[in-house]
Amino acid sequence: MIITLKKNAPEEEVKKIREHFESMNLRVNMIKGDEYNVFGLVGDTARLDERKIMANQWVENVQRVSAPYKLANRMFHPEDSVVDVAGIPVGGKSPVVVIGGPCSVEGEDQAVRIAKEVKEAGGCMLRGGAYKPRTSPYSFQGLGYEGIVDLVRAREKTGLPIVSELMSVDKIDEFEENVDLVQIGARNMQNFDLLKAVGHMHKPILLKRGMSAAIEDWIMSAEYIMANGNPNVILCERGIRTFEKYTRNTMDLAVIPIIKEKTHLPIIIDPSHSTGNWKYVEAVSLAAVAAGADGLIIEVHDHPDEAWSDGAQSLKPEKFAQLIEKARKIAEACGRPLR
Repeated sequence: MIITLKKNAPEEEVKKIREHFESMNLRVNMIKGDEYNVFGLVGDTARLDERKIMANQWVENVQRVSAPYKLANRMFHPEDSVVDVAGIPVGGKSPVVVIGGPCSVEGEDQAVRIAKEVKEAGGCMLRGGAYKPRTSPYSFQGLGYEGIVDLVRAREKTGLPIVSELMSVDKIDEFEENVDLVQIGARNMQNFDLLKAVGHMHKPILLKRGMSAAIEDWIMSAEYIMANGNPNVILCERGIRTFEKYTRNTMDLAVIPIIKEKTHLPIIIDPSHSTGNWKYVEAVSLAAVAAGADGLIIEVHDHPDEAWSDGAQSLKPEKFAQLIEKARKIAEACGRPLR
């Protein structure tokens, strides 16, 4: 439920209204604007009578929210959320961010080398998988904690914040200490125990869309994280599973304006996992920037033919640099700079 208070409502009256709803075991989210104050009520609001609320002289309007997600809903939070990732803002009118790096960390030398190449090309964060969820149990599963240490070394050498995927609750302390942007992968999008746990973390979360997840399912997963105390969620579209075989997944570019309309959360696009082919990564990236994405996360490898995982969808550093230059022009044409 959304309750809009009149512009001149005294602070004492605002406090009384808030305390009244809190006494009913409702969570009250206060949104202060220049022209209005808004209460977003989360909980069992079915028992509330709009007419009684409107009887208060300081209440301007009452509106029920039909969508099951509340905290992520733009009605509760009209302004775009801007998520801080180690000093880099993501979302709102902030510059578009480009994240690059290898699918899998293969050692310290590789992580540092590619991090330097990503930074030189214009990337502002380093991605790298240390724990790898793989379809086959016989595929490379990642270096584990050793890979996290390698990423930390790369951050020390380049200053790039690091992005890596968390797969289980028992590794949360490790990620809290070392990782700047914690990724929840497509396979774990509805791992609700994990979502609740990262809701208690103090690091921002990058939540990828599940392989066959409806948009509402995806937003509800973000709601789990936010409802447990962490409002710093960035959504990531990485393509969904359809009947099409020419790409690894089907990139849903329409989701960008839909997310912008329905929620206040930032959204970035993963063209590497969606296409599965480096030849198509640039085109999808540029289209995503034109559609209003807040960022891109792209797989980069200097020797993709020797990569331990997903080499076919990885860009060489020079191709990555070319993509960024083109994306910069498109972003500027759309009235938004590239970081």
